[in-house]
Amino acid sequence: MAIEQNQIVSLEYEVRDGDKVVDSNVGGQPLVFMFGKGQIIPGLENGIKDMNIGEKGDVLVKAADAYGEYNAEATQEVPKEQFAGIELTEGMTLYGQGEDGSTVQVVVKEIKDTSVVIDFNHPLAGKDLMFTVTINNVRDASAEEAMTGVPAENKQADDGCCGTGGGSGCGCH
Repeated sequence: MAIEQNQIVSLEYEVRDGDKVVDSNVGGQPLVFMFGKGQIIPGLENGIKDMNIGEKGDVLVKAADAYGEYNAEATQEVPKEQFAGIELTEGMTLYGQGEDGSTVQVVVKEIKDTSVVIDFNHPLAGKDLMFTVTINNVRDASAEEAMTGVPAENKQADDGCCGTGGGSGCGCH
């Protein structure tokens, strides 16, 4: 039975780039998302649509349907002093804030005498990925989940502090 639009899917996965495991949640918290809402990479979502609860399978996701093709122009050379206090190494990942306030991930591509070349491509851009997935659960969304697109398993308290040890000042009941 195919997984349908707006159903809540829970799965375990392991991702490989060639023989190297690059990410896995096996033995940890499952990935829970609303199917059909673009909450996971398109190639993986398309690859699991005909799977059933308890089924395990391999899904090959081509770069274009994963993190996109590598864009050689998505680099920037910035003055080295912008990284004061950070011990830079080539290949390290840094996180910053984009113009719209979102988190931006960059990789240090090259360290020069007075500048640093950073790469804005996702580290897995341009790579075909093999996902080994197990479908833990598929269920219909509640009315609230359908409206918000957020599975109950992923919902945070409105004030963002409940369950985080925030103390009595959090307004949690």
